[in-house]
This record gives sequence, C-alpha cells and structure tokens, in this order.
Amino acid sequence: MSSLDSIKPFYSLLPQVVNPDKQLGFREKIKWTGIILILYFILTEVSLYGLSPTAIDQFAQLRSVMAGSFGSILTLGIGPIVTASIVMQLLVGGKLIDLDLSKPEDKSAFQGTQKLLAIIFTLFEGAVLVITGSLPPISGDYTLVLILQMVLGGILIIYMDEVVSKWGFGSGIGLFIAAGVAQQILVGAFNFLPSAGSSEPAGKIPAFIYSLTSGQPNFGLLLPVIATIVVFLVVVYAECMRVEIPLSYGGVKGARSKYPLKFVYASNMPVILVSALFLNVQLFAGIFQSAGFPILGEVSQGQAISGIAYYLTTPTSISVLFTDPLKVIIYAIVFIGLAVVFALLWVEISGIGSKQVAKQLSNMGVQVPGFRSSKVQFKRIMDKYIPTITVLGGAFVGLLAFAADLTGALGGGTGVLLTVGVVYRLYEEMAKEQLMDMHPMMRRFLGEE
Repeated sequence: MSSLDSIKPFYSLLPQVVNPDKQLGFREKIKWTGIILILYFILTEVSLYGLSPTAIDQFAQLRSVMAGSFGSILTLGIGPIVTASIVMQLLVGGKLIDLDLSKPEDKSAFQGTQKLLAIIFTLFEGAVLVITGSLPPISGDYTLVLILQMVLGGILIIYMDEVVSKWGFGSGIGLFIAAGVAQQILVGAFNFLPSAGSSEPAGKIPAFIYSLTSGQPNFGLLLPVIATIVVFLVVVYAECMRVEIPLSYGGVKGARSKYPLKFVYASNMPVILVSALFLNVQLFAGIFQSAGFPILGEVSQGQAISGIAYYLTTPTSISVLFTDPLKVIIYAIVFIGLAVVFALLWVEISGIGSKQVAKQLSNMGVQVPGFRSSKVQFKRIMDKYIPTITVLGGAFVGLLAFAADLTGALGGGTGVLLTVGVVYRLYEEMAKEQLMDMHPMMRRFLGEE
C-alpha cells in the first residue's frame, strides 16, 4: 500500500491527459510539440487584466529559467511545477514518504500528488505576489481577478507540460525554457528597434554597428554575445562527454556494444531545481517582510537588499566580483552545493540510479566482459561510475551556470545552459524516433514496444 493512499481521493479527481493508445510516430509527436509551443507563445502575449503599470518584475533574474512572461497570465511560468517537484524529491529522498518508483502504482501516486501540489503552489504563489505588492492591482477590486488569471495560466502550463511529455518530444518544462531563452537571445542580439529614450538600437549587434558608424566603437557590447557563444560550445562539448561500459551478449557470439553514461548524468534538472528554490527564498522574503518579520532579508522595489535573500540573488555582472565578492562566493558555494544534492536526488527518483540501471541491463541478458551476468554484479559495477559522475556532473553544471550568469550572457547564463541541454536532448530524441520510424524492428530491439 502506498503512503500517499490517504490523499488519492483528491489527486484522482484531477483531469488527466490520456496516454496515446498506440506508439506515436515522428510526425505525430512533432505536430503536438509544435501545437503546444505555439499555444505557449500566444499565452505569453495575454496580459494580466487589472495589473498596475507600476508593477516591477521581482524575479527578472530568474525569469528565463522559470519560463514565465512577466505581466502575462504565464507570469508564474513553471515555478509551481518545479517547486512541487522539489518538495516531492525531498520527501521521497529523505524517506519521509515510502515509495518505490519502480512500481507503477507508486509512480502514479507520486505523479498525481506532484500535480496536486503544483496546483496548490500555483494558487499560493499567485496570491502571495498580489498580496505582498509584487504584482499590485490597479485597485483593490482587481485583487481576486489577478490571482485567478495567474492560477488559470499556471494550470494551463501544468497540463501543457503533460501533453508534451505524453504526446510530444521531451518535456514541456524544457520546451518552454528553451523557447523563452531563444526568444530573449534573438531579441537581445538582433533587435534593430531603438531602446527607450535613445536612438541606439536595443540589440547588441545592431548597437555595435551603430557605434562603429558614429566613430566610437564600443566592443563591450559584443561581450554578452561572445559569452553566449562560449557557453553554447562548452555545454555541447560537455553533453558529448561520456563513460562507455563494454557489453557482450551471452547468446550471440562476438556481439558487443557499449552502455554510455553521460558526464552530465542528471542533465540540467539540478540547475532548474536550485533556481526554483532561490525563487521561493525571494518569495518568502517578501511574505515575511510584509508580516513584519524580515528574517530572510529586506526587499525594496522588488529586489532583495539584505539577508539570505540578497546573498541568494543571482549575480548577473562580473563587476559584482569587485563590488561585493562575499556575495559572489556565498552564492557560488550554495548554488554548486545544492546542484550536487539535487543531482543525486534526481538520479534516484527518475529511475537512472545504479540499482535501476543494473536491473535493466540484467533483464536485457547482457554482461560486462570478465564479469558474471547478475543484478548484484551489475550494481557493483554501476556503483563505481554513476555516483561519481552524478556528483561531478552536478557540480559542473552548477559551476557553469554560475560562471555564465556572471558574464551577462544573452538570455541569462543559466538560461543558455539549460536551453543548449534541452535542445541537444531534443535532437537526440527526435533522431532516435526518426530512426525507429524508418526501421520499425528497432523499437522491439530497444524495448520501446
């Protein structure tokens, strides 16, 4: 019996996106992914009715990571979903909830509870932002209207993510992050329209060309563009790094293959989780200050100016290294440390830990040359690699995200890191799906049927 059976009557009432009744082909998945992506961009243009024009984006530095559009009904972005994921990971990882995610019923309970929590956090975060003044209404009459609009947007994001996960490529969370960051990079780099109160183009490249024509070339305008390219190349290189474990097939003489373990084993999920955690620190700082107990620090004009909330605010300029080095050091240590912790939790909960991989290889009937084919032996071998690359990979993506943010890369350093990882995995999944469409027998061989 699952430890979440007591709340099953609640999450079982939630509407579900049905699973496809047959294996979807490449074109069908592309169609659904495209539909959800277009719908996402449309919703980012639907403004919140009743929002005061004086509203300031308190979470501007995390906006690209949270895939939200400030001032639209998608202001909350994927924040509630990721917050719910953090809570569930901590509860399951800390054994406060006893679940075996290899069992279908326990996995279903986990997903149902996470969806219920995501909806609760959508209502909570929307209410907090309005009540604390981060998203002030034009008058008190619009308070409830604003909250309901954000709740509607948050619920739409939850179900759009579920549609992509079941009917499309990758996950909605990754797709929305990549879409938002790609838009910011294109606009930030190539926007030829003049910025407010200036005749200079807003985009970095047009602005640099403008500076050349005026006889005062400003090469500093190109630094964010160069930083974006560097982060892109480093992430692509890291995605290609892997440890390959040789395998042989006992029933087929001479048949050999390799089992790849990627260096960035937990993908970029740890960075998303850490960013969401920091967002919630900022959120609760505003709550406690409104209550008269600023225990997490003080917030002024939507920005943390002291306390824990200040030190966990993303530094987005290399100049902070010289103006406030202590903040940079504390932020780096906490960010990288939490990235490692979440990497370890994510690997176990997502079913790619040593135990799960050993079971998968054992069921495939393969063996590592020189070792017996058994679950125990496979687990011993995987224990030598998976925990180590999980820690190293988590630390690497944490360090890279932190360093990329300092450079002021377009779309945010963390956003670029996540986007490259998402697009790279999306490409791999699409290539695999296209291959299996061309050679249907591959599905049976890879266990996709």
